[in-house]
Amino acid sequence: MKIKPLGDRLLVRRLEAKEEKKGGIIIPDTAKEKPMEAEVVEVGTGKIDDSGKKVPFEVKKGDRILIGKYSGTDVVVDDKEYLILREEDVLAILK
Repeated sequence: MKIKPLGDRLLVRRLEAKEEKKGGIIIPDTAKEKPMEAEVVEVGTGKIDDSGKKVPFEVKKGDRILIGKYSGTDVVVDDKEYLILREEDVLAILK
């Protein structure tokens, strides 16, 4: 199944953070924070400003981005976890 976000929304996949063990303590998955790094899977059609003109996205498919911890909506499609969020929730593009 394909997902196409609408308007100024992005479909992203969170990238797993590297697991570090310190002192032999293993932290369970339920206690870990969500990763803030993600990859853009699909972009919407674009935002429309007050004058009716379409504003192009600054991010594009395949970009690695930083997002806020609690931004967006989690969705599961075909047993894969994604996040749908607005472009304004993107903090930075990683190069």
